[in-house]
Amino acid sequence: MSNWIAVGTVDDIPKLGSRVLQTPDGDVAVFRTADDRIFALRDQCPHKGGPLSQGIVHGNTVTCPLHNWKISLENGEAQGPDEGCAGHYAVKVDAGNIQVELK
Repeated sequence: MSNWIAVGTVDDIPKLGSRVLQTPDGDVAVFRTADDRIFALRDQCPHKGGPLSQGIVHGNTVTCPLHNWKISLENGEAQGPDEGCAGHYAVKVDAGNIQVELK
């Protein structure tokens, strides 16, 4: 069963920035890239739990603010040589409105 949650609009998130969606299962970071693509990851780096929402977005990647791990926004996977996964969430954008599917 799908559990889609309204997050806001694309314009609510600055380019190369993020917003945090608080859920009962933990925080979800919702990111906007320079080309207005929207991604959602668990807001916790797989390395030491750093808040990815406070990281630097570049391309389709976010760099963790604690130890510079690079995490793919597309699938939550750490980029080599690091290993681990932050976990990602499906995102829908309709007429500028963002929804995230919670699992």
